[in-house]
Amino acid sequence: MYFASRLQAGRMLATQLTKKYHNEKCVVMALNDGGVMVGTQISTQLHCALMLLMSEEILLPREPRAIAGITSGGTVTYNNEYSKGEIDELLGEYYNVVEQEKLIKMHDMNNALEGGGTINRRLLENRNVVLVSDGLKTGFEVDLAVEYLKPVSMRKLIVATPFASLKAVDRMHVLADDLFCLNVIEDYMETNHYYDKQDVPDHDTIVKIVKEIVNKWQ
Repeated sequence: MYFASRLQAGRMLATQLTKKYHNEKCVVMALNDGGVMVGTQISTQLHCALMLLMSEEILLPREPRAIAGITSGGTVTYNNEYSKGEIDELLGEYYNVVEQEKLIKMHDMNNALEGGGTINRRLLENRNVVLVSDGLKTGFEVDLAVEYLKPVSMRKLIVATPFASLKAVDRMHVLADDLFCLNVIEDYMETNHYYDKQDVPDHDTIVKIVKEIVNKWQ
């Protein structure tokens, strides 16, 4: 299944979500810039706030997969595709690199958030939190969000995405209370491949859009 745009995919997901959650308190949390474009359609139909959990991967030399990720709130999550032994070994060899990367990533995200944030924690309390991405090749972004949300007293954790790999779906079944996925892909390619139109604005524009929405719901 391919989509004309992320907005189209968002409308299709919104139709499914509203059948079950239209009378409940919800908040949409996008996991990436593309997720904002999908999430705007869902938040409009659910009449709820839209937020963006900004995060960055921490990469190491000669390692194709990120060892960890860090959110704009400073939450660090290690990639579960590595075993604990592998992570310990890599941290032993690259501890200083990892710590430096944390500082660099936090500095970059804080610069992008100057003048306001993309999340209001108060609006997360006692609500169904809908995590939205425009496509999930792994479940790592969901892991990051789950770790970030641990202090929050929410009702349900819901994941909504147009596409996901088998690996990502397996991970989401472990982490989420409910899952909406329009297409499970065995051999997942780069996410843009599945959209005819590349309708994601630049990151600064995305952050500005989300800030305005968050301020509206303050």
